[in-house]
Amino acid sequence: MSIIYKQKIKILFQALACAFVLFTTSARAQSGSQLTPDSKAVIQLGNARFTVLTDQLVRLQWGQPASYDNRASLVVVNRKLPVPTFTTRTEDNWFHLKTKKIELAYKINSGVFDSTNLKIRFLNADTVLWKPGQKQKFNLKGTYRTLDGQDGELNLYSRQKIQLEDGILSRDGWFFLDDSQSLRLDNSEWPWVAAPGTPKLDWYFWGYGDDYKSALLDFSKIAGHVPMLSRYVFGYWWSRYWSYSDNELRELVQNLKRFDVPTDVLVIDMDWHTKGWTGYTWNKNLFPDPSGFLKWTKENHLKTTLNLHPADGIQPTEERYNSFAAYMKADTSQKKPIPFEASNKAFMRGLFDIVLRPIEKAGVNFWWLDWQQWPNDNKIPALSNTWWLNYTFFTDKAMHGQTRPLLYHRWGGLGNHRYQIGFSGDTFMSWESLAYEPYFTSTASNVLYTYWSHDIGGHILKGNEKGVEPELYTRWLQYGCFSPIMRTHSTKNAAIKKEIWNFGPEYAKAQHDAIRLRYALVPYIYAMSRKTFETGIGLCRPMYYDYAKQPESYIYKEEYMFGDNMLIRPVTTPSKDGFAAVKVWLPSGNDWYEWQTGTLLKGGQVIERSFSIDEYPIYVKAGAVIPMYNDKVQNLDTLPGSLIIGVFPGNSGKFQLYEDNGNDKNYESEFATTSVTTRSIGAEQMVNINPAVGKYHSMPSRRKFTVKLFGTQPPSKVLLNGKPLQFNSEGRDGSWNYDGSDLCLNIFLPDKDCRVAQQVRISYKGAQQPGITAGLVERFKRLSMITVALKSGDNGNEGMYIPQNLGFAEETNRLLGYRPDNFQRYLQQFEHSYQQIPDELKLIRQLDEQKRSKLISLLQ
Repeated sequence: MSIIYKQKIKILFQALACAFVLFTTSARAQSGSQLTPDSKAVIQLGNARFTVLTDQLVRLQWGQPASYDNRASLVVVNRKLPVPTFTTRTEDNWFHLKTKKIELAYKINSGVFDSTNLKIRFLNADTVLWKPGQKQKFNLKGTYRTLDGQDGELNLYSRQKIQLEDGILSRDGWFFLDDSQSLRLDNSEWPWVAAPGTPKLDWYFWGYGDDYKSALLDFSKIAGHVPMLSRYVFGYWWSRYWSYSDNELRELVQNLKRFDVPTDVLVIDMDWHTKGWTGYTWNKNLFPDPSGFLKWTKENHLKTTLNLHPADGIQPTEERYNSFAAYMKADTSQKKPIPFEASNKAFMRGLFDIVLRPIEKAGVNFWWLDWQQWPNDNKIPALSNTWWLNYTFFTDKAMHGQTRPLLYHRWGGLGNHRYQIGFSGDTFMSWESLAYEPYFTSTASNVLYTYWSHDIGGHILKGNEKGVEPELYTRWLQYGCFSPIMRTHSTKNAAIKKEIWNFGPEYAKAQHDAIRLRYALVPYIYAMSRKTFETGIGLCRPMYYDYAKQPESYIYKEEYMFGDNMLIRPVTTPSKDGFAAVKVWLPSGNDWYEWQTGTLLKGGQVIERSFSIDEYPIYVKAGAVIPMYNDKVQNLDTLPGSLIIGVFPGNSGKFQLYEDNGNDKNYESEFATTSVTTRSIGAEQMVNINPAVGKYHSMPSRRKFTVKLFGTQPPSKVLLNGKPLQFNSEGRDGSWNYDGSDLCLNIFLPDKDCRVAQQVRISYKGAQQPGITAGLVERFKRLSMITVALKSGDNGNEGMYIPQNLGFAEETNRLLGYRPDNFQRYLQQFEHSYQQIPDELKLIRQLDEQKRSKLISLLQ
């Protein structure tokens, strides 16, 4: 069987599996046939029933068999899973059920489950034993409804520290879910909330040890998978609470384009409508022709979301009040508001069909739903309004929308991962808030709520602050590049300006670079989002998912994995003398490439590193392959015609690029994957780009690849499919060049059929020099900083004098790009000149001692 044929078979099975998963999470399937488990998985012992769902997940029910409730609950929406292998036996009046991972024992005819008649042990750890009533000691936590009023962990309104809800994961190695009293969904076409059934107990137990990923996968199997987000969601969102008009937004977008800031989502807060808090009628003073405005946003490849606060119901002043009232058979003679009722199916259907659908059809892509009023429904006290609004808005869009359903709202509780993006609320603008968000975000993956969207830069000024603090906002935006959703936002305050053109050049450049880096990484991020859909593992995940047996993974909480191959340690404290210091733990098991300084670091150590404002602590696994877009991308509406294959220093690596239509509902079966592998042996390196496998609507048939090898020396020879490529400094198709600033080899492959394999073979003159990945990129940057400081004119020389050795060393990176054939000689000269620079600086009379010492320190 050929490799390509095997790949096609694999893709087919993946598609079938994904189709099954999606069906289980659709509106109808939440109460449909997928809820009845296979009879082979069920063991009935009188009033006790055990259902084996996976090797480590068992459902335990007690009650009259005729009353067992197999409807979907608000949490559990699927129970029909492949039956795992298990055995049963009876011994000394005890019933034993054994899978590959756990063994359950129940004393026959002993009554309702309790600590005396039921126990479950882990087969790979005899000391771990669970009994009913047992409490966890080491839960790793989940998430929380909102960060409103938070200043880091502390809420400035309540003066209390935030207490996150418990999550699925615990160092105890097990999780227990009591679903007995959970509300259910009925069997109607649009499944609606219903009371729980009569069985006394309806429990679920996981025993996973420290295999955290398997626990989350099992939870996603019964609670529904995290739906795929549209590709544009991973772009930059512009958002601000401001009374924007049509004219102002057009000027804003024009300026964003002028400053080369790619943008995909335009968030318009509550002033789009009339009558303050709740409203559904456009404010014609700001938007005289809403349909014309939405036509313009679409033409500019902007997706639009509007803010909704539905608590005040439908007011008599709304354009569609009379139509809605007639539908609800309400008395309109006194023009009274029609109260909001989330659990009233007729009210919600009318809200969507009569009030919101016309706005959607005009061009609104999704809703920003913001519920902040009474927590639970007035008619069904156990029903969370936040949870139910998430369900109704998402499932309505799934049933009636033409594109992928999407919702942007607050966390409503377990099971809300099916409704994707969380709005975390109104934090204070402080370093403490920035420092808390990485932990908060990654920990939410413990309940599959993997797509938090924060107000980047913070929402509210703290204390006596007069405006945005440039360094804090820049660091926050850099963190936003490596968070699930990159959305800036703030309260309605004229002093809070986050547009890039309001900052000095140093900060503006760093902000621009952060947004550009986000767009460059979208192919990697999108592939990771597919993994989230298939496995439940979040894009931003705690370190213990991958390094559970290393104690540091539980200690360094600000660090997190960004997908499979990147470790991020955000900068969360202000700089000193131009550099911010961070302490980072690098797990053992592989080495790590500090991307922005060009330094290869050994795993298994804790080190302190420093970063200038335009640098960020990004650690890439040695040998990793990272697909990227180039800097020409302005939006994510369509796939670019070219793609960069980033290859990082290391012996070998691989990556499976995932692509689909980007916004349709067919992604479960219509997608394509392209496998890329690399291998280094001696003085040769190979990069294989395998044929694309699969198909989707609007899939490009051809593509240009650029293979970008980081931290490497220039080659002696480059072969593409056995044919030599020549050096060309301009980087034309079918050539290679060398970027001395980043020590990168760029190989430009010509336009090619996506279904044809390509192989790049690179030969070097001898083994790679260790010095290339020993921070040389950072030394080049610091030399430029010294040169700029000398030319600044504040030392009396008016920028006219640059010492000889400094001048040569600072320009060496450029020489390497012009003449890579002289690489060894230039580096030798560089090292010699670099050693002379401190003495040269000491001879510049115009420098005072403080500045001279500061410049010399940059060389160390």
